[in-house]
Formats: sequence, C-alpha cells, structure tokens
Amino acid sequence: MKKNHWMIRLAALLLTSYALVLLTAAAGGAGSEGDPLVTLSYLNETFLPQMLGKVDEQAEARNKELADKLNEQAQKDAQMLVEQYGTTLPTSGESEKGETFTVVDVPMDKTLYGEIGCEVMLRVGTANCVASSAPGLIDETDGSTLGGGKALVKNHLYMMTIDGRGVKATAATTKLLVRGGYTIK
Repeated sequence: MKKNHWMIRLAALLLTSYALVLLTAAAGGAGSEGDPLVTLSYLNETFLPQMLGKVDEQAEARNKELADKLNEQAQKDAQMLVEQYGTTLPTSGESEKGETFTVVDVPMDKTLYGEIGCEVMLRVGTANCVASSAPGLIDETDGSTLGGGKALVKNHLYMMTIDGRGVKATAATTKLLVRGGYTIK
C-alpha cells in the first residue's frame, strides 16, 4: 500500500506542476506586455519587420521624389534644346559648335567637309587634306598649314578656315574627333 501512496503523490505533484505551467503561459509569459523583457523572437518576428517596413516606405518615397526631380530636369533640358535648335535636335552629322568633340567614323574614300571653324583630330587610320587652294587646313598643334593631298598627323588638331575644306579617309577604319558643323560625302 505504501507503494501506491507514493505513486499517487508523484502523480498529483506532476499534475499540479503541469497546471501551473499552463496557467503561467496563459497569463502572459515572457516577452509580453506584462513582462517587458525583450526576447530574440520579439526582435526577429515583430520589431525587425516593422523597422524594415518603415525603411522601405521611406526609401520608396525618396526614390519617387528623386525620379520626379529627374523627370522635371529632363523636361527642362529637352525644352532648352528645342529652343536652341528649333524643332530638330542635332544629328550625327552635326555637333554643338564650340562645345564638345564628337567621334566620327569616316568610311574609306569618303570626305568629311567642315564648316568654317570646324576642328578635326585624326585618332585612328589615315586621312588626307582636301583643299583646292592654300591654305588647306591649319595645324593648331604646331602652328603650320597643311596643303591639299597631304596626310594628316595623328593627334594633331586641325581647323578649317575656308569653305570647301575637308578630310578624306584613306584607310578602311578612320576615326576623327570633330568639333563644329560638318557633312560627309
């Protein structure tokens, strides 16, 4: 009989402990508002997603603001170009005079004719000066002139000071840096 009595006490003790654990969990265990201890699960499951959501919202709002500013600036720039060039924008045969150089590929046996003040620099291939009278091209690099039919020197800057002056490509691949108005024939 003593053996049964001891078993009954053990079972009662286990049932009481189990009931206390259930009551504690139901009453709000660790990590709840009643117990302000911050747990790893709270950080991972609640706090971090909330913070990431707020960061995403702010980043999206900032991106929208920057995109709006970029679109506004692009519209202003497009309007300025239309005012500067009329209804057409520069084509590959024109560059903004006096501002930037444009890389131009000139096919073999074709001639690039420049407007007065047009500047060219031979970068790849070979080319000859096209001019019916002197001076052909002004070599701005060394201050000399280049007559018709003479070969351009690579990396020298040449200026066309008379209408009808040009540069004829004599190689399969000829690349020029050009600043100013020109046509290729």
